[in-house]
Amino acid sequence: MSIAVTTVILFVVFGVLLFLGVPISVSIIASSIVTAMSTLSWDQITFITMQKMNSGVESFSLLAVPLFILAGNIMNNGGIAKRLINFAQIFVGKIPGNLAQANILANMLFGALSGSSVAAASAIGGCMSPIEKEQKYDPAYAAAANIASAPTGLLIPPTSAFIVYSTVAGGVSISTLFMAGYVPGILMGVVCMIVAFIGAKKLGIKAVGRDKSVGILKIFVDAIPSLLLIIIVIGGIVSGIFTATEGAGIAVLYCLILSIIYKSMNFKTFVEILKKSAKVSGVILFLISASSAMSFVMAYSGIPAAISNGLLTPIFLPIAQSFGMTDIQFGVMLIFNMCLGNITPPVGSVLFVGCGIENVSIEKVTPKLIPYFIGLIILLMLITFIPALSLGVPKLI
Repeated sequence: MSIAVTTVILFVVFGVLLFLGVPISVSIIASSIVTAMSTLSWDQITFITMQKMNSGVESFSLLAVPLFILAGNIMNNGGIAKRLINFAQIFVGKIPGNLAQANILANMLFGALSGSSVAAASAIGGCMSPIEKEQKYDPAYAAAANIASAPTGLLIPPTSAFIVYSTVAGGVSISTLFMAGYVPGILMGVVCMIVAFIGAKKLGIKAVGRDKSVGILKIFVDAIPSLLLIIIVIGGIVSGIFTATEGAGIAVLYCLILSIIYKSMNFKTFVEILKKSAKVSGVILFLISASSAMSFVMAYSGIPAAISNGLLTPIFLPIAQSFGMTDIQFGVMLIFNMCLGNITPPVGSVLFVGCGIENVSIEKVTPKLIPYFIGLIILLMLITFIPALSLGVPKLI
């Protein structure tokens, strides 16, 4: 069977299954098996699919993914989010729409600690929503600020997204990827803050100011233990004291100790957090496993080579490298695209979480998100065509 027909079978079956609402992991496996049936026997398909799915997640580096997810969920329930919001308010208390600004800044801080956009949107958004309702904020405006900024945690390290990319891309340096994510992640947050500021001016939202009953010094001191996690984990990984996986384990232990000190978690809560983390980790790792099977089927069928011969634009890593883009820059660009995918209707996971927290429909939030999309797409173009934005910090270090 020709490569063109094989390609059509793969993508048509995959697209139809997604349209029917079949989970993406199952859709990937099913479309891969159907495509493989055109060139392999059923015995070969069964054996190779299971083998590739197993080898796809048989990686020490991928152990960091469930550990960072667990750390993020512990922080979500451990009182850390509230302390980060208070800390953020010190810097944005006098800016129009300051609650939305604090939400964005806190998402950047929390995302840098948890590496999860969904965890940031739920933890920070959940804390901010009652305060914003008190101040008569437009729910759609508040939700858009929370949704657009939550994925910054996928870029600002430590982040499991870079760990997964490192594994799939053939062992790209995780510490270098971490360093490359700082500038794009911070710029993403800055763009969100600018858009939120413009939106607040248009809506006439004035600065409320922070709660003066708590002193700045106390707020800063309360936030130090949480902020130290970034220094400990990133410092240890970059200096080579421990690996990313070991750093994730340290993050879990550190967050657990903080939660015990803050008396914000009991054994029952911890068990629930373990269950939730296992469920989320299972979904992610199963997706990676399924993708490994599809990668083999595509490679065996010659689909990537055929696609690369017909492109003008870099989509896959080998093609991007042929255009002079390094694997580090490509990784940053890829994760940034993932950030946009998380907030894009109709299936962005962060979009659902953010709308649920503010109890507002996707239809009402989407128009408020359009200015964020415009700003972030412009930033994506800059990151794609200006290597220094992602490679500058790694080269300095």
